[in-house]
Amino acid sequence: MQRTHILETKDLVGKEVNLAGWVHVRRDHGKIIFIDLRDRSGIVQMVFVPSQKEIYETATQLRSEWVIRVRGMVKQRPEKMINPEIETGKIEIEPVELEVLSKAETMPFPLDTDGREIDEEARMKYRYLDLRRERMKKNIMLRHKTSFLVREYLDKQGFVEIETPTLTKTSPEGARDFVVPSRFHPGKFYALPQAPQQYKQLLMIAGLERYYQLAHAFRDEDLRGDRQFEHTQIDMEMSFAEEKDVWFVVEGLMVHVVESLGKKITKKPFPIFSHEEAMKKFGADKFDLRENKDDPNEFAFAWVTDFPLFEWDEEEKKYLFAHNPFSAPKPEHVEKLIKGEDLGSLRARQYDLVCNGFELASGGVRISVPEVQRKVFEIMGLTKEETEGRFGHLINAYQYGAPPHAGIAPGLDRLVMLLAGEKDIREVIAFPMSSKGQTSVMDAPSEITKKQLKELHLKIEK
Repeated sequence: MQRTHILETKDLVGKEVNLAGWVHVRRDHGKIIFIDLRDRSGIVQMVFVPSQKEIYETATQLRSEWVIRVRGMVKQRPEKMINPEIETGKIEIEPVELEVLSKAETMPFPLDTDGREIDEEARMKYRYLDLRRERMKKNIMLRHKTSFLVREYLDKQGFVEIETPTLTKTSPEGARDFVVPSRFHPGKFYALPQAPQQYKQLLMIAGLERYYQLAHAFRDEDLRGDRQFEHTQIDMEMSFAEEKDVWFVVEGLMVHVVESLGKKITKKPFPIFSHEEAMKKFGADKFDLRENKDDPNEFAFAWVTDFPLFEWDEEEKKYLFAHNPFSAPKPEHVEKLIKGEDLGSLRARQYDLVCNGFELASGGVRISVPEVQRKVFEIMGLTKEETEGRFGHLINAYQYGAPPHAGIAPGLDRLVMLLAGEKDIREVIAFPMSSKGQTSVMDAPSEITKKQLKELHLKIEK
């Protein structure tokens, strides 16, 4: 008999069903035993009575979180016994068969709370149990729904989902790289991508015109509530596009996702502030435009544009890129860039999307002129040889018919965090890292064997 999901039972009064799941709660009322059975779809009550001698005996042994299978009849509850708190509250199951599939030890922490009172280390160690709690299940399902809505919208807008490599080359994106030693090439290393930046620009040169992926990005930077070593971004790029083209698509995307999930957007179209205006008005380039800052169901989006092209690094005594080195200067500033004049005042065709006090996305119109790209690297202190060695593949690709292009990368983790009303992206990631950089469950980073070190031509200095 095919398994029935618990939520389906509310519409199957008088039918026989085959259920499987976890014992959520057991209650003994005299000789009658009530078991709440849970699967991903919901919870349903089952009633065991002594007259069902064989299965009643098994039911007396059941404990919380045991995994069981039950065949039974769906019955209407008496009027006085209806439970309005659950979707199956008008029915209950009268079992005719009961099988224990798996027993469970006593849980290391309670699963019937929201989990916020539990130590982070314990939650990470037993993350597979932590995910059983209702709040976490809802967050993971919300992330799934958000990802689905993103794909649905972008597909209708003519975007093509394309995967880019995870093992790639070190590239300056604003943080330290995670590097991977190569066994085949002793002394050389791959880097995990901080973003698929160069690949998506190459895809524009390839003529694919509209690209996206839910891309994993890796950045070795300080951890905090809205930042992990590994995160997911809605990575996008468009050929023959300028700022307003990207804004139009992204605004449509955010409206589609947010309103489909029953949330409210305070102002459409999204307000636009220059970086200079934002700093004067809010004292920061990310800000919260909501009148009621405590309302998690309201979303106040805004664009911030015209960022500085370069920032002066006092420690290194040189200019560095403000966002990434592939952002195009404003057309009226190209001449000064080439001459190397007044570099601190140059502005980029760079834009951020902010929401409720968070930077939700960053993007820009890309440099598509080799001379301009080489000049940016020169100002950053790279020699011609270094530029060729690290970025020659991209600059050379521009010689084969490159369209002007622009893109953006909204953070999926941060978006879902806001949608869920959470304050930490760990709450919307299935297996996040702890605040100390330890992975969930598997306890990495960890040491590797002497044999592995030898194969990789590495030595550990103590």
